[in-house]
Amino acid sequence: MSTTLYEQDFYSWVHQQSSLLRQGKFEQLDLPHLVEELEDLGKRHYEQLESRLMQLIAHLLNWQVQHWKRTNSWRATIRVQRRAIAKLLQRNPGLKSRLEEAMSESWEQARDLAIIETDLPDEQFPELCPFSLEQVMSENFWPEP
Repeated sequence: MSTTLYEQDFYSWVHQQSSLLRQGKFEQLDLPHLVEELEDLGKRHYEQLESRLMQLIAHLLNWQVQHWKRTNSWRATIRVQRRAIAKLLQRNPGLKSRLEEAMSESWEQARDLAIIETDLPDEQFPELCPFSLEQVMSENFWPEP
């Protein structure tokens, strides 16, 4: 029944599983799906970290490469993303060990996003990320051309 409920009504399945956990009815839990959902939850936090880093790095690139068009909107995005990443890491300290990896994995998308947003030629943007993790996360770092 749990498998059917999982496939037909995820919301109800979640409430059923949490109720079974609270009642200590562990033998009735849908363990395969429960494990899968817990793993997916962790992946979502990592993907959120990657996404926020991509936005942050793209805007840092915009700030550096298209310096004559700097806007308060770019400044706001950079500040908001830095704070959101810090908050995500504070709430999920286990992600700190994967921060370098997430930054590396988000680089190509960040570069592509900056290229699309600025409508500048690809050659205007470095092939490798010019910023260190420390710089990306520092509230005092604003790249110069």
